[in-house]
Amino acid sequence: MPAFWRTVRGLPGPLRAPLSLLFPSGAAQGGARRVSGAADVNSFVSRTKTCGELRSAHVGQEVTLCGWIQYQRQQQFVVLRDFQGLTQIIIPQDEAASHLRKILYDTPVESVVRLTGTVVPRPPGQTNPRLPTGDIEVKVKTVEILNSCKKLPFEIKDFAKKTEALRMQYRYLDLRSVQMQYNLRMRSQVVMRMREYLCNRHGFVDVETPTLFKKTPGGAKEFVVPSREAGKFYSLPQSPQQFKQLLMVGGLDRYFQVARCYRDEGSKPDRQPEFTQIDIEMSFADQAGIQALIEGLLQYSWPDEKGPITIPFPSITYDEALATYGTDKPDTRFEMKIIDVTDVFRNTEVGVLQKSLNEPRGTVRAICIPQGAKHLRNKDLESLNELAKSQFNQGILHFILRSDGSMKSALGKFLNEEQKLELVRAVQANVDDIVLLAAGEHEKVCSTLGKLRLEAADLLEARGQSLRNPSAFHFLWVVDFPLFLQKEENPRQLESVHHPFTAPHPSDEHLLYTDPAKVRGQHYDLVLNGNEIGGGSIRIHSAKLQRFILETVLKEDTELLSHLLEALDSGAPPHGGIALGLDRLICLLVGAASIRDVIAFPKSFKGRDLMCNSPDYIAPEELEPYHVKIAEPMPEVKVKSN
Repeated sequence: MPAFWRTVRGLPGPLRAPLSLLFPSGAAQGGARRVSGAADVNSFVSRTKTCGELRSAHVGQEVTLCGWIQYQRQQQFVVLRDFQGLTQIIIPQDEAASHLRKILYDTPVESVVRLTGTVVPRPPGQTNPRLPTGDIEVKVKTVEILNSCKKLPFEIKDFAKKTEALRMQYRYLDLRSVQMQYNLRMRSQVVMRMREYLCNRHGFVDVETPTLFKKTPGGAKEFVVPSREAGKFYSLPQSPQQFKQLLMVGGLDRYFQVARCYRDEGSKPDRQPEFTQIDIEMSFADQAGIQALIEGLLQYSWPDEKGPITIPFPSITYDEALATYGTDKPDTRFEMKIIDVTDVFRNTEVGVLQKSLNEPRGTVRAICIPQGAKHLRNKDLESLNELAKSQFNQGILHFILRSDGSMKSALGKFLNEEQKLELVRAVQANVDDIVLLAAGEHEKVCSTLGKLRLEAADLLEARGQSLRNPSAFHFLWVVDFPLFLQKEENPRQLESVHHPFTAPHPSDEHLLYTDPAKVRGQHYDLVLNGNEIGGGSIRIHSAKLQRFILETVLKEDTELLSHLLEALDSGAPPHGGIALGLDRLICLLVGAASIRDVIAFPKSFKGRDLMCNSPDYIAPEELEPYHVKIAEPMPEVKVKSN
């Protein structure tokens, strides 16, 4: 976040927020593509100025300010805060102003006041160059207490320590913080520009789709909602996938929506039960067209303060991503790529490696941790090895390259000098580098090393090494995913990698009828700094092909999708689309630790709203119209009388 708000002289802790978010104007937002003219944030309200906009040019003007009391100091100064910044208020010291002094100092911090006064310059030597309003102060004439504040559970200051649970319980207070104000205004700004780009520049239609839907096959767990028809339930949609395809059948041609989506899953730092997507669909589009659209959308809506982004974004296939980074969402801000060293060990006497190489798709791979011997301890290597065993049931070997060129490793006695030199050359190791090696089935080995790559980066950065620039944004397309994968619980059955409406790659379509596991899908993911922020595909627009995949390949009951199949058989155009995870995108943009920091009223890790204590019990008599009974006894529900 750029330094815009700073504390007034002598006040603790930084306060920062960008001008482009708090007071949008053509100049502040950079260029003709922005909305021209300053937004009138003082229209329709009782103030004449905000607490962040007064400058030397306003000296002599009488103004009315509204806001919260941030600080009281020396019986002479009060700092007033609103959404746009801080203004220092000076109280006249003569007897005539004693009532103002009493009001402002008897009133608790965080009380809401409205005051009038004259803008005056600060005395020489008392200006605050770190504060936009630091050249002036307002000499108060009248003050009105609009609402007095009780003692709060925490201070509204960035330096005040508070747990996430406490912040969520009192979210309406946490929203007053500079960071939350910044995050939500950034989110609003980005969405506004996205709407402008899609609707005004490229003719998209904003269409709201239903929230009450029906259960659909595959995918994540869905929330169910009882209806008044016995035994019948709605389902909250995981995404508007079917609706946006039906809009294409209906001839809308170009659709988008800021869509609410729901998944009955626990929360993680980058996931919660309800979330928001920028949902997009186009008719007569191919993969390249949709990727170009998204690149243009992000470039157009990208905040100027974050620096420009370059398009087109690089692209990598799923197989390349797995082989090089061990994951389908690689963080490309740093190297430490996975290297194939199978040939080095082809003729060695290391029994465990030879056994692995004799397996189908057996391989030996390595990653090189730069200067690892200087920064990692033995316990770090032990933790990496334990991680590989616990998560992947995979053993790890390692060696350290000494300054004399020798190799510190149990492997050393099994390799001759030529093999050692070949290994060092293959991984491009330097003195004090640590090389981790894993042997076994290709995908398992790569996944293991991909996880260790990220863990090693975390360890190095914890020791003061700089690997990943926090202000850098590395976008990457991952393409050519397999269309199907084997089910974990039943490897003889297949499931969709993305969803069952993804079209097969044209050159692989013939394999659907002979070897569907080898078919690639027209599916593409957008990755940013190692996080998936978007995913989409070209859809199946043939009812015959869709029915074959559902019935024959996936063994799904097509009755649940009869409406979609009928629509596809009614002249459906070729179409495709994508959904961008808005919460994740903004989270990465502002550098937040969790998407909960960019959602106004988020859920906890357990999917609860700690502020209003939901989900909550409902009295049995209120459940009767929905034909629902609770199987286990529940606490007595106190029903408030009206």
